[in-house]
Amino acid sequence: MRGGKLLGSYVYQIDDKGRVSLPAAFRRDAADQRFVLIQVNAPSLALYPEIEWAQVEERALDLVKHQPESRLFILSMLSNAVEVTPDSQGRILIPAKLKEAAQLNGQALLVGAIDKVEIWNPDLFQEALQQDAGTWKQFAPKIFR
Repeated sequence: MRGGKLLGSYVYQIDDKGRVSLPAAFRRDAADQRFVLIQVNAPSLALYPEIEWAQVEERALDLVKHQPESRLFILSMLSNAVEVTPDSQGRILIPAKLKEAAQLNGQALLVGAIDKVEIWNPDLFQEALQQDAGTWKQFAPKIFR
C-alpha cells in the first residue's frame, strides 16, 4: 500500500498450502509489492508493506547503534521474519512456523492497523478484545476528538 491506510477487518480461510488471501482493499496499489510477515506481539502476526517495513528497519538499526545490548532482541525478532509477495490471486503464504506461533488453523482474521495488517486467530482476537474492553474508555478521547 503506497501511501494508503490499511483499515477494516476480514475473515479468510487458510488453504491447505498455508496461503491466505489479502483483501482487495489491502492489495490496492500493491501490485508486485513485497511485504514482511513477522510475529512481534503474540499471538498475532504483523504484515508490513515494504515501504512501512523500511521504517522499521531504520528504527532497528538506530536502536542497535545507540543501545548495542538490543542486538540479540532484534536478531530474535528478525529470525522469524519472512518476505512475502502476493501471488496472482492475491494470496500470501504463511510459513508453518508462523502459522503455529499465531495458532492459525482454518481461518485468519486480517485487521487493518493503519500502517500494517495484523493477522489473528479469530477466536483469540475476540478473547483479547473481551479482556481489554474495560480499559478502552481512556484511549478514545486521545485519538478521536
